[in-house]
Amino acid sequence: MERTNKRNQNLMQLIRRVHGLVEKPDLEKHRQSQDAIGAILSNTRSINYREISIDGMYAEWVSVNRAHMKKYVILHCHGGGYSTGSSLYARTLTSKLAESTSMDVLCFDYRLAPEHPYPAAAEDAMKVWNYLMLLGYGARDVILTGDSAGGNLALCLALKLKEEGRLLPRGIVLMSPWTDLTSSGESFDTRAELDPVLNSEYIDRMIAAYAGERDLKEPQISPLYGNYEGFPPVYIQVGENEILLSDSVRLHQALVASNVSVRMDCYPGMWHVFQMSPVKAARDAMDKNAEFIYDICR
Repeated sequence: MERTNKRNQNLMQLIRRVHGLVEKPDLEKHRQSQDAIGAILSNTRSINYREISIDGMYAEWVSVNRAHMKKYVILHCHGGGYSTGSSLYARTLTSKLAESTSMDVLCFDYRLAPEHPYPAAAEDAMKVWNYLMLLGYGARDVILTGDSAGGNLALCLALKLKEEGRLLPRGIVLMSPWTDLTSSGESFDTRAELDPVLNSEYIDRMIAAYAGERDLKEPQISPLYGNYEGFPPVYIQVGENEILLSDSVRLHQALVASNVSVRMDCYPGMWHVFQMSPVKAARDAMDKNAEFIYDICR
């Protein structure tokens, strides 16, 4: 038991260092360390990575190295508080998504704050959506996925498509989505001592870098406050111990109120975007993601 606890503590420390800027390292060094982690954890022969440029923006296709489904495609928005993260770091998730669904996954390096605050990331997400449409995919052939700030971005992209009267994706999968930049959820208090990855000081720095002086209740900043009528099916996964738990719970409530088909699984003892970690709950969660995607693609 003592050995298990020690291993869990070491895992928590590693996750804390690589996932967020909680310990205030140099921003550029932190981005580089995340890329290194992604490269190490994605070193597998079962997955192919194909680099592309979308109007000068780096992106990559992630595919299983075997016969697989081509009709549908997953568009993944990576996390990192809108200030860090990349397609390379996101391989900790995109590889698992490709493996569990046997579908191609497209991930892209949207511009990051503070160099490129809102609306840069949202503009880049729309650029990638339009790229997929030009490739010949229909909106209903695309499943949007996102983790943390990437969950925010996925929701904002779908809300923008709806606002413009365009067709929406077939479904949306969100892992620990950051939906409310006002930080008004009760879990900021109730989970403050439990969360091994995030704290409110880190969140505040990310908000300042990305949103500046903007109204944090704008739906394109905090999609929790968006209008979800007519939205496609949504599946949410969240860890029981994360300060962003309320961001998922309140989004689920908003979607139910708008008559959207939505499911949420809260994983006991888990932390922010635990799906990245080498634990059984992460494997189970990815299986659940695949089940949801298979269900909506029937």
